[in-house]
Amino acid sequence: MAEKNYYDILGVKKDASDADIKKKYRKLVRQYHPDVSDDPDADNKIAEINNAYETLRDKDKRSEYDAMLDNPFAGQAGAGGFGGFGGQSTGAQGGFRWEDIKDQFGDGEAFGGGGFRFDDIFSAFGRGARGSAGQSAGGPSGFDQFGGGFGQDSKGQDQHAEISVDLASVYSGDDYSIKLNVPVRQPNGSVGYENKTLKIKIPKGITDGKQIRLAGQGAAGIGGGKNGDLFLKVTITAADNIRLEGANVYQTVNITPWEAALGEKINVTTPAGKLGVTIPSNSKSGSNLRLKGKGIPAKQAGDLYLTLNIVNPEVTTDEAKQAYEQLKQAFAHTSISR
Repeated sequence: MAEKNYYDILGVKKDASDADIKKKYRKLVRQYHPDVSDDPDADNKIAEINNAYETLRDKDKRSEYDAMLDNPFAGQAGAGGFGGFGGQSTGAQGGFRWEDIKDQFGDGEAFGGGGFRFDDIFSAFGRGARGSAGQSAGGPSGFDQFGGGFGQDSKGQDQHAEISVDLASVYSGDDYSIKLNVPVRQPNGSVGYENKTLKIKIPKGITDGKQIRLAGQGAAGIGGGKNGDLFLKVTITAADNIRLEGANVYQTVNITPWEAALGEKINVTTPAGKLGVTIPSNSKSGSNLRLKGKGIPAKQAGDLYLTLNIVNPEVTTDEAKQAYEQLKQAFAHTSISR
């Protein structure tokens, strides 16, 4: 049977819009990400998905691919698939043996059946071997079936990983070191993998979910082409009493009943440093104090919201019990809706 074409791999129609293709691609990447998928063939599937998307996302490559699907016998030198090229022994890029090409393309049906021009066969190896995206800059996944699409683009595949950074680093900017298994080009032209420590500068003010681009740290190129890039998605970690909404920071702060009732100035340790804050009198639990510009120092700085939480001291002594009794008497006529 002929292998699925790129549209089949992504599960879209041939006339699908760029937006639909991108949406379906992202869905499939989340489904088959090697870190979350239980599918034993997740690495190969994600590589196949990436390969299809690399072609269909590019207007020129997609047009060329569509033309090949519409006329798979164009330029055929002999009937029956690759029959007209039986005497060839090496390829135009990287010295592939004819047997290697035949193994990759089977009976000439890798693009939906039929034969190809000899140039088309070798242009399909445009990017060579690479790891699959989202693999924590992962390990080898084998030679991609179509190597990255059509034409002579020899740039290596971009790769994606995640990095966790603490909130304090986001406020100040910081240096991190991470260890990755990165692709490297061997002297014989093949792709190998080695452990590598990369030093990363965490940009001051970066927000949760944003990416850091490391040029040239992705998969190795082929034929002298540039390496792909490595994109690190930033996940910000913070204390349990802190949550983030974009550049805004929400921090829960415990206060005493008298601080809430009387209004007092307190010192609070925040991601922006130790700050003196005045509690308005008659404050209630759950109310927010907004400190403008004290959130994540992004290009447009966020705000810091202190969410007040009134904590009643425990009664552990007779004096404490007496104090509560006096408080009860002082507010005997207070009416509370329940």
